[in-house]
Amino acid sequence: MLGVIWSILTLPFRMLGWTLDFLSRLTGLGLGFSLMVVGVALGAGPSMALGIPVFVIGLILTLRSLG
Repeated sequence: MLGVIWSILTLPFRMLGWTLDFLSRLTGLGLGFSLMVVGVALGAGPSMALGIPVFVIGLILTLRSLG
């Protein structure tokens, strides 16, 4: 009975945590995808030495946001 009451009392805080976690993952995913696009664009142009690391950083950020 105490467990049920405790889970009802903490539900708003858990929902806030889930929402913040979702928003942070969504932000990381968007930023990582943007960095991947910029990295490919730089790699296709004259700055290949700059494009590859930017792409890799974006890829790592995207994969961490998904997992």
